Amino acid sequence: MTATSTPPSTSSPYAELKAPTTARRLLTAPTTGPLAALLLACAFFSFSTEQFLTGGNFSLIVQQVMVVGTLAIGQTLIILTAGIDLSCGAVMAFGSIMIAKMAAEGSLPPLVAIALGIGVCGGFGLLNGLLVQKIPLPPFIVTLGMLNVAFALTHIYSEEQTVTNLPGPLTALGETFPLGNTDITYGSLVTIALFLLLAYALSSTGWGRHVYALGNSQEAARLNGIRTSRLTIGVYTVAGLLYGLAALLLISRTGVGDPQAGQTDNLDSITAVVLGGTSLFGGRGSVLGTFIGVLIVGVFRNGLQLMGVASIYQTLITGVLVILAVTVDQISRKKAR
Repeated sequence: MTATSTPPSTSSPYAELKAPTTARRLLTAPTTGPLAALLLACAFFSFSTEQFLTGGNFSLIVQQVMVVGTLAIGQTLIILTAGIDLSCGAVMAFGSIMIAKMAAEGSLPPLVAIALGIGVCGGFGLLNGLLVQKIPLPPFIVTLGMLNVAFALTHIYSEEQTVTNLPGPLTALGETFPLGNTDITYGSLVTIALFLLLAYALSSTGWGRHVYALGNSQEAARLNGIRTSRLTIGVYTVAGLLYGLAALLLISRTGVGDPQAGQTDNLDSITAVVLGGTSLFGGRGSVLGTFIGVLIVGVFRNGLQLMGVASIYQTLITGVLVILAVTVDQISRKKAR
């Protein structure tokens, strides 16, 4: 009897594995959940109130969130490195008072006052980064202390007085231009441009890839040749400069320098970042997601206001949304292990 040979099997335990489809990648993208929440919220408020689904109202939503949105860009950069910044609102308020008071009193030309105010906010970010990286101290403690420093300096420098009669260059970004039947502010375009610029920087540059690597593991990033100390300080400095731009947007929207401004904007910026799908543990998230998170906050507050819901319930709903977003992040992290 002749033994018949069996041809060797060409199967492999990996043979049936397939590359994820485009649809699967879209469904599992970190921004898919926030985007779905935003669309559902828009649909709900569209049926609940006739005023919601209008061009003028959507323009108003963007105007209302442009200041917090700009703060949230800087907050995103810091959270991606596994840090956090509690001082952003107070730093912005100090920058806005500096710009407004120097320009209104005529001690400096408006453009010089703007540049100096933005630079001072960048200096706060630089100091935060140095304290976090060089001593080192926990970001929570450093920025909590800096919150109190900036808050105190704001009230000392302003002498508890609101600054009015601002020159034109300080309020120029609050002016509007027509787009169809809708008035759009120049400040809204600046905020959108900042989102696009930082989204590109994070997704398409070596600097952006290093930021993600730093958030995933600082030690691993260091061993791979990334200058983690310089990178961390740079991220906090860039965030500070963004807070300075937010200060200018704040002035352009309100038309005054208000020492009471920004007291809850630090929490609002963190809310937007978390709702946008960025992990509080670092290394995962995007500026695009933060933009969606900012819009979620704006849409909910605007829609509930149009429905006549008291502001305290708006705060309650926002808090619930944040807890849900962090819960989803924790569950997804456990599944990924």
